[in-house]
Amino acid sequence: MNRVLIVSPHFPPTNAPDHQRVRMSLPYFREYGWDPVVLAVDAGTVAAPQDELLARTVPDDIPVHRVAAWSEGWTRRCGIGSLGYRSWFPLQSAGDQLLGSAPFDLVYFSTAQHLVTLLGPRWLRRLGMPYVVDIQDPWRTDFYARPGAPPPPGGWKYRFARWQAEHLEERAWAGAAGFISVSQAYLDQLAGRYPWFATLPSAVIPFGAPQQDFDLARNQPGLSAAFVREPGTLNLVSVGAVGPIMRPALEYLFAAVRQLRMQHPEAVRRLRFHFIGTSYAPPSRAVCSVRPIAESCGVGDLVREQPGRVGYFTAIRTLLEADAIVIPGSEDAAYNPSKIAPCFLADKPTLALTPAGSALDQMASELEFATIARWPELTGTTPATDFLIALLLNPAPTRHPSRNWDLFRARHTARARTRQQCELLERALHPQP
Repeated sequence: MNRVLIVSPHFPPTNAPDHQRVRMSLPYFREYGWDPVVLAVDAGTVAAPQDELLARTVPDDIPVHRVAAWSEGWTRRCGIGSLGYRSWFPLQSAGDQLLGSAPFDLVYFSTAQHLVTLLGPRWLRRLGMPYVVDIQDPWRTDFYARPGAPPPPGGWKYRFARWQAEHLEERAWAGAAGFISVSQAYLDQLAGRYPWFATLPSAVIPFGAPQQDFDLARNQPGLSAAFVREPGTLNLVSVGAVGPIMRPALEYLFAAVRQLRMQHPEAVRRLRFHFIGTSYAPPSRAVCSVRPIAESCGVGDLVREQPGRVGYFTAIRTLLEADAIVIPGSEDAAYNPSKIAPCFLADKPTLALTPAGSALDQMASELEFATIARWPELTGTTPATDFLIALLLNPAPTRHPSRNWDLFRARHTARARTRQQCELLERALHPQP
């Protein structure tokens, strides 16, 4: 059996989206020939909420080594709060010791903390250790430089991050033995930048479906949804961060609500849109990003926003108790949200707002579980208004009539996604000429 060191700085009980692939895959790695060991950052030194239920889903027999990141209070004096900076040297030291004292076959970086992947070249150079990179978000992107793109967030910090990506991405990834990505577009971008990329094994593997998590959420005493149901209302829920690149999706949604309100004012009064966990910032610094858009569209009274992040299992319970689910897509067509699988499992009427031909469009179409409102084809009566009318007329149905469960079970479960990862790791470890 091959032995793999999985570097995932965020790890349970830390509640962060970029460890979910690893967490859901750990029970199945050995089934496909890989013995996993995890290297993570101690949750007490991570500036993110914690969810103790997440820790209960990690198999007891998987070794997890944790390091303490540098104090955020100290590093912020230098304008640095990123976990990638704060944990790089502690992870380096722990990784040096682990890889130097026990046999490993490969290192697998699965994280959105791109800076940490610079440890790959170090371990390859010093120990001959091959490594694979999981691209959950692009490190280097020209999205905000495209015509018509919204202004980039973050001011000088964004400019520095862009400069860093342009100078460090190739240095970190040129020596990789293979790549996994949630989106084909991210791999295509790398292939367009670097001639060497075409020679390396790669695979598009979205996040798997956490069926066991839903079972736990359904049966957990005292676990409540993150919204309060007002009497007589229909509650549509979106859980997850909302950035500037999602503004068009929200504008189309709220324009549809405004149009419907003019035609059926009494019926629309029953609608409530809940946007939960819309900011990555800690609760003390989180600000609303959705409500101002709703107010500018004249429907702010129907929107409830909680920008602070909620627990992972609270998010699942929220989906389960919603009357319907909204998935706002991104102007970046490569965006393939990890929430697709949980939204499928919630088995609720679902509305996906997305650019035509995007990764979200393709996956939602493939699984046949959502009404898809695509732009720029949204004119007049839209799929969004049709969806809302159908919901108001008959809120009881819980599933799309042609929902593709066979495909979901074959390709999108956590076990199936782990098999796909292990196949890529095998190809990276034993490349074909």
